[in-house]
Formats: sequence, structure tokens, C-alpha cells
Amino acid sequence: MSKADVVIVGAGHGGAQCAIALRQNGFEGTITVIGREPEYPYERPPLSKEYFAREKTFDRLYIRPPTFWAEKNIAFKLGTEVTKVDPKAHELTLSNGESYGYGKLVWATGGDARRLSCQGADLTGIHAVRTREDCDTLMAEVDAGTKNIVVIGGGYIGLEAAAVLSKMGLKVTLLEALPRVLARVAGEDLSTFYQKEHAEHGVDLRTEVMVDSLVGENGKVTGVQLAGGEVIPAEGVIVGIGIVPAVGPLIAAGAAGANGVDVDEYCRTSLPDVYAIGDCAAFACDYAGGNVMRVESVQNANDMGTCVAKAICGDEKPYKAFPWFWSNQYDLKLQTAGINVGFDKTVIRGNPEERSFSVIYLKDGRVLALDCVNMVKDYVQGRKLVEAGATPDLEALADAAKPLKELL
Repeated sequence: MSKADVVIVGAGHGGAQCAIALRQNGFEGTITVIGREPEYPYERPPLSKEYFAREKTFDRLYIRPPTFWAEKNIAFKLGTEVTKVDPKAHELTLSNGESYGYGKLVWATGGDARRLSCQGADLTGIHAVRTREDCDTLMAEVDAGTKNIVVIGGGYIGLEAAAVLSKMGLKVTLLEALPRVLARVAGEDLSTFYQKEHAEHGVDLRTEVMVDSLVGENGKVTGVQLAGGEVIPAEGVIVGIGIVPAVGPLIAAGAAGANGVDVDEYCRTSLPDVYAIGDCAAFACDYAGGNVMRVESVQNANDMGTCVAKAICGDEKPYKAFPWFWSNQYDLKLQTAGINVGFDKTVIRGNPEERSFSVIYLKDGRVLALDCVNMVKDYVQGRKLVEAGATPDLEALADAAKPLKELL
């Protein structure tokens, strides 16, 4: 049976960073990364943006050149999944039937795109935007003549895909079940702004609509039927309704977890010698009032990967990384600092009509988070307010001419 001192399951951002950080911190043992996709680790965010828009070729998405991994003596098993974890034997069962042993196990599998469960969900022409294969398939259909696309889901993935497709001249309809887009992650001010932007770019954006079923001919999707009976024509459908944490084998092995797998402040699961990082890991987040949650971001995956690598190398410290996010839509750069869970007030800096403004989220007068649209200085300086738990004067906070750094 093959084995490695550290086995990392998942070849995304977190898994790649953990492997890199192990070597950077002097780890000399064997490392094997097991990845479900056939590609070496690559950046995910550009898939729904630059890659789909043909602004970046795939080779520019690699986190490191493929030759890097061999140079660092990091082995890969690609196109392979882990189907079973035996925590007592420190042994994995792979999708090809092979067994693989580990000293330490780092679970960095992220999540699978949440699928529709309604009638017609198995028709062809229905896509996620989670992997290179997802995007390549959709791009091929667009190249073959698909021009009418329905996007289901008004989160960041759905909005980013809608922005790229509309810029390409396609007819795009976006459907959101909640009363506004970004309802789970942003306040009404930001939702209203982005809804207006997409409408002005030609997207038929509809909120408070429920999908009843997908209809098709000869196995291919031709439309999306709403709960009221209306059928929206569609030559292609993109489903962006979140992810399902890919933790089945860990939970089956006895790891604690409900929404993902639970980890402590050192990213350790309840199983011996097993860590979990990234989108699949639920932890008590200091920047969300201690709420146990999963944080779906490149920052979180990378920083957790580094945290675990240091712990394995003997430098164990609690995970305290500052959370930040970004989204590019049209010529708008949204940068988010902090997590706005539990906010009771918002303050606007700048003017949304000028497409450059910030939304600042507060609770009991304390700054929790900022959403900054084309406001880089606010983002950079606002991070300090969040980290300090600042309670600035609200009038000064709303004055866009006053640098945030002066409010510390």
C-alpha cells in the first residue's frame, strides 16, 4: 500500500497552499495531493470571469506551473476521489479501489455545485460554473450558437456569469427566489445597486420567482418553467445556487459536522490527525461574533492551508485570519472586508449613482464590515476599522472626503 506523511485531499486553493506552505516551513516528509479533476491546482474565481470571457487562457490560471510541484517533491494523484476514510488505520480508499495510507490528513475538498432537484434537472444544456470542465462545456455551446441563457441564482457566481454573458452579446435572464440579489451576503443598498447595473446592461433580472421545472426537447433544455406557469425560453441554463460541502467520507468516518465538517481553532476535525480547511470547514469565526460557519473564499482557503502547514511543522497557532472577498462585474470592482453577520445599521460613503461608493456595516456602533465598489482606499483603510472594532462618529463615517484612517 502506498502512503505519505501528509496526504492532502483536494487540489484547489487550500490544498495547493497547504502543500506549498509545508515546504516553505521546512517540512521534509512525503506529501501527496489527491485531486478529483485531471488538472493541477488552478485559480477558481477567473472561471466565471476572465476565463469564460476568453481574457485569460487556462495556462494562466495555474496556481503554480505544473513543473513546480515535482521540483518541490510534491506528488499528485489526479482524476481520483477518496471514497472512504479509516481514521483508526490512517488509511484512505480511492475511487479506483486503491488504498492509500497517511500520517496526517488534510481535507480540502471544497464543495460541489448545488444541483436543481426539480423535473427536467437532468436535461443537457444545464451547467454549473465550478470547474474548468463546466466552463469549457458551456463555452463550446456558446461557440456552437447558444445565445439565450437563463441564470438561476442571484449570488456572486450567478451575477458574475450574467455580466460576462451579457457583455458577449447574449440574451440573459437571471432568476432569484429571494426578494433581492445577494440577500444572504449584503445589505439592501448593495443589492439595489447591482440589480440596477445588470438591468442597465440588458439582463432581464427577476426576483421573487420560483422555478417549477425545466422543459426540453430530445433531452436538451429549451426553457425554464416558473411556479406561475410562465416558460422562459432557454438554450442554456446556468445554476448558481450555492455549494454542498464535499465531506461525505469524513462524516461517514465519524467526524463531527452538519453544514460541512467542524474544526477547532487549529483547523483540527474530531478525527485524530485529520484537519479540514477551506469551503468545507465550519469554524467559530471571530469576525462573525463567534458564530460557527463556513467561509467560502480564496482568502480563507489559503490562510487555513498555511495555518495547518505550520501546525504540522510544529508551529501550532489558532486560526485568526482576517476575512476578505471580491467580485468583478462589468467595470465594477467590489471588495469586501470583514463579515456583516448581525449588523443593525449601514452607512453609505460616496454616491452609488457615480458607481463609486462604500457600504459600511455596524452593530451597536462598531464597524463589522465594508462593501467597497470602486473604492480601493476605503477597502484598504476600512480593514483597520474592522480589526480595531472601531466605533467612529457616524457623520464623519459618511463623509467620503474624510479618509477612514483618520477615524481610528
